[in-house]
Amino acid sequence: MDWNAGFLSLVPPILAIACALITKEVVFSLILGVLSGTIIYANLQGLGFLAVFDHTVSLIGDKIADNVYIILFLCLLGILVTLVAKAGGSKAYGDWAGKKLKGKRSASLATSALDLVFFIDDYFNCLTVGTVMRPVTDKFKISREKLAYMIDATAAPICIIAPISTWAASVISNLPANAGNGMSVFISAIPLNLYAILTLIMVISMGARRDADFGPMAKAQVAAERGIINGTDGAEAEEEMKKHTKADAKGKVVDLVLPILVLVVSAVISMLYFGGLFSGEAHSLFEAFGNTNSAKALSMGGFFALLFTFIFYISRRVLTFKEFFGCINEGVASMIPACVILAMAWAIGGVCRDLLNTGGYVSYVVETLGIPVQLLAPIIFVFGCGLSFATGTAWGTFSILIPIVTDLCIKSAPELLITCLAATLAGSVFGDHCSPISDTTILASTGAACNHIEHVRTQVPYALTVAVCCFIGYFVAGFTGGNVIATLAVSIGVLVVALIVLPKFFGMEKVRKQETAGK
Repeated sequence: MDWNAGFLSLVPPILAIACALITKEVVFSLILGVLSGTIIYANLQGLGFLAVFDHTVSLIGDKIADNVYIILFLCLLGILVTLVAKAGGSKAYGDWAGKKLKGKRSASLATSALDLVFFIDDYFNCLTVGTVMRPVTDKFKISREKLAYMIDATAAPICIIAPISTWAASVISNLPANAGNGMSVFISAIPLNLYAILTLIMVISMGARRDADFGPMAKAQVAAERGIINGTDGAEAEEEMKKHTKADAKGKVVDLVLPILVLVVSAVISMLYFGGLFSGEAHSLFEAFGNTNSAKALSMGGFFALLFTFIFYISRRVLTFKEFFGCINEGVASMIPACVILAMAWAIGGVCRDLLNTGGYVSYVVETLGIPVQLLAPIIFVFGCGLSFATGTAWGTFSILIPIVTDLCIKSAPELLITCLAATLAGSVFGDHCSPISDTTILASTGAACNHIEHVRTQVPYALTVAVCCFIGYFVAGFTGGNVIATLAVSIGVLVVALIVLPKFFGMEKVRKQETAGK
């Protein structure tokens, strides 16, 4: 798409993000962003007034149709979560984990460890880990905002450094042939994918250290210590926490573990099936993962998990036939808010890509800037952050920037190809991690049962802290020819200093003192 709307192409995402942060009404903000984009497009193309609504409705409908398997998977997972809770599996797991885990630190680290297990797909990671760990983190008074951050900060970062994942397949599919062997290039870029590495270090650090939180997250944690969940306290908070413990005494840990395990295994097998491994179209596991339809595979995995759960629960009389099917409406209803937000987020992404060509405008700016080759990596990282945050998609950012960065480096600085590609991936993950319109961000808040805008507001300072450290690291990489040891040493060192200093000035102790003084 050669045409773009110039600077006006940035208006819809900027308007939606700003409005969401100010009003805290994410659906209204996204609709406003979509409408602003269709208005701009209709005016620039000389179309009539009704064309605004024609394009708006068509765009939303098309995006829902293109992503119908994600909607289906969300509904199936919502049903599975409801069934597990109704059967008593969540309560039993919470009781078991409460005996094994002794406090906030062990619960936080257990959450992060579980996040690392689900490295194949970020959607699956966000929803599954949130569902499993929410009763445990509630028990130890870890805020929903903190749980959402731990999920979100692990999902995309672990997927982007795992060679066998849907993300790796997406990256390699966007690499031009002149960049070399796709898998080799991807693996070579992993040590310099600073945002992923530093974010994982930060998540583990925040979970392992006492009172390590700072900024809005510190306030959320102090509120959680007082029993406040999602802005409610007293009896309302107790009721919120009891939602995950109401169940028949028949429930056992196996009633949670086996359905989730079947979901994982069947999802992976489905990915390989749709990737052509069993039909012979794919000749390796990685090729199968690269060719698969992950959304469709997750849906099929969810269906198999529900079928297994039906047989497993009914045969053991954990649930009656009527109770089982009574959970379907409740489970689907629990996912409607996430589905609505996702549909609007996909629509505004379509406005940016399909109507206004926001990526094309950003690409033009990148190509026309005359910059020293040593500064390529940090500048590419910043552009990647901005584009992915504005559009809410890492994969869309891959498709826009990877071909440009590859050609630019091959022509101007071949020795920095791997470094600049790593900076592209790192910047892309930043936006996917913390943008209010990112589907991963939405699913993380859904999995943690956390207010979406509060999740964004509390995690953005953390994401920006890591981003600043990455920016410094890519400066070092640019001037050292991509030296991995020097780059990692400096960027990790800066992060360590930040994690020591920031809690002292903006941490939980200061929040507690302010609240005490306010009383």
